[in-house]
Amino acid sequence: MTKPLYNALLHLALPWVFGRLLWKAGGSYRSRIRERFGHVPREVPSGAIWFHTVSAGETNAAAPVVRAVAERLPAERMLVTTMTPTGSERVRTLLDEVAHCYAPYDYPWAVARFLAATQPKALVLMETELWPNLIERTRRAGAPVYLINARLSERSFRGYRRLGALSGPMLRDLRGVLCQYEDTAERFRRLGARRVEVTGSVKFDFEMPPDRFGLYDLGFRGAPVWIAGSTHPGEEEVILAAHRRLLARWPKLRLILAPRHAERADAVVRLVRAHGFSPGLLSERVRGAQVLIADVMGTLPHLYGLADVAFVGGSLDRTGGHNPIEAVAQGVPFLMGPARFKIEEICARFAAAGCFHAVENADDMAAAVGALLADPRRRAEEGRRGQAVVADNRGARRALVERLCEWLARPAA
Repeated sequence: MTKPLYNALLHLALPWVFGRLLWKAGGSYRSRIRERFGHVPREVPSGAIWFHTVSAGETNAAAPVVRAVAERLPAERMLVTTMTPTGSERVRTLLDEVAHCYAPYDYPWAVARFLAATQPKALVLMETELWPNLIERTRRAGAPVYLINARLSERSFRGYRRLGALSGPMLRDLRGVLCQYEDTAERFRRLGARRVEVTGSVKFDFEMPPDRFGLYDLGFRGAPVWIAGSTHPGEEEVILAAHRRLLARWPKLRLILAPRHAERADAVVRLVRAHGFSPGLLSERVRGAQVLIADVMGTLPHLYGLADVAFVGGSLDRTGGHNPIEAVAQGVPFLMGPARFKIEEICARFAAAGCFHAVENADDMAAAVGALLADPRRRAEEGRRGQAVVADNRGARRALVERLCEWLARPAA
């Protein structure tokens, strides 16, 4: 695909994009539509170092990096952009002293409007946020573009290679790439990226966020508990079916169900009732619910620590899997579905340590959770192994921040 064709397709999709913004997720999307097309709030400064993430997971990983860069470069201002309301909420929670707005969609005129207002000194992208117009126009505006904590699965690599006429020039526009692992670095090099280095995954440098909600006694009275975190539509049905099977052996078993997007809580409540269970909402501080629905952003890492076993979502659909390190850091054994391409390197390390379970359906899930519930020693051993993997892979953030600050301090080098 060429750049003209890419831009033509973008503009053909514009009515659908605008309509989706009006419809999706109510006011959380509608209230700030102008930002999606490059209109910047007045409080956003110009001349800042611009960090761009996507949603909550990437923002959680980026926040300590942003803080560390701000400490090392105190004369510089920071701007963090996201693409989703959940990402926006995490910026305001974790980086309340940093300027924030939504990033523009990749329309040339929207990007140009945004750049004219912000005039960033540099753009730092997280993981795989690669947009052709955003990168090219930022570079042409005189701001170097860096990609950090970069990941690129084999599947994504094949997709970028098929779009070589579009992806090649875009990757060559990157001033530097800091990758999570060597296999990712080699894929970027083969696609044409230059100045590619490996610093590791900053997700292993997990820090427990503050408990701003204030978790309470959930009223489970010593009953066994399992949790399904960051779930998507279609996954909850599988989880509830597995829970039904597990209740035959553990009638007091409790389930904490944490949808990835808290605004889906009402739909999840209806689904839980349709499966014959009594739901309760965390936001209402319900105690003793058969199925507790975690509808409060920022509570999931703390809830993992209250469970005996965890399922990590986004892995039974096409999402590609969410970060399991929040659960593992709490010493909780975990399972995931087959779609793990976004975190395949991370899961490989846990699998090698014998503390990861792959499942594909409700029967697999019930069997894996049941085996772990029945064996406390096994749970404890897998928990220790997982925590050892996390400890062995820490330190990436320091290496990344040191290299990134070198680049930012000498952007022309």
